[in-house]
Amino acid sequence: MTRLQIIVVASVTLFFMILYLGCDTKPKKIKALEKTRALNAETTSIQNLLAVAKEKITVAQSAGVLALEQDLAGKSDSAKVETWKLLSGKWYELGHPEISGYYAQRVAEIDGQEKSWSIAGTTFTICIQNAKEEKIKTYCTEKAVAAYENAISISPENSTNKVNLALAYAENPPKENPMQGIQLLLSLNKENPEDVLVLTTLARLGLKTGQFEKAKQRLEKAISIDSENINANCLLAQTYDQLGDQQNAAVFLNKCNELRK
Repeated sequence: MTRLQIIVVASVTLFFMILYLGCDTKPKKIKALEKTRALNAETTSIQNLLAVAKEKITVAQSAGVLALEQDLAGKSDSAKVETWKLLSGKWYELGHPEISGYYAQRVAEIDGQEKSWSIAGTTFTICIQNAKEEKIKTYCTEKAVAAYENAISISPENSTNKVNLALAYAENPPKENPMQGIQLLLSLNKENPEDVLVLTTLARLGLKTGQFEKAKQRLEKAISIDSENINANCLLAQTYDQLGDQQNAAVFLNKCNELRK
């Protein structure tokens, strides 16, 4: 290779090194967005959630958790399932459904059962309802949605998981589609107008938003289909109370209490 060729090759190599190593090839906005996403992912990782939660529990409670964690050492994932169930129950008892849901999810990933995914989804939904920090609420919403979608894929004929998926969206509506939860429920109601669970769920949400007449209509229909349904009777007592019909409110409250015995 001549001296001129060596100089050309060295110059080209130096150019590419400067281009890819020395220069910022990404727009500042994209870099900032990627940094924010990375920080959010790090903040809501299970490791960080565990670290924060462990700071809030007593020494005795921490010892109980540690004993279960130590029991996981050296085991295959399939052998960890029973301990994960215990950890899920322990963290739920300690008031941390976000971590309880994580362990419930691990169980579902191994056994692949609809029931296990449904349990994980329900636990994460409780987290959505209780979370005071937006990042934890977002984390639990994403996990709940994924869990319910897995349950639905295993048993698409079971409307319960579809209703719970809609409720997860309703508890923390997506900014791009704040009505997604309600739309899912209305779609389910259209597919099967006789589904009592869908009717009572729509009525419950109607009570929250002050749509008492619509709630009454749906609950009365639910009662006509299943007169012994506890949720329908109890919600109807609340609905009549909100509408100022104390006589009917008392009737359905009595029925509600009888069914709960």
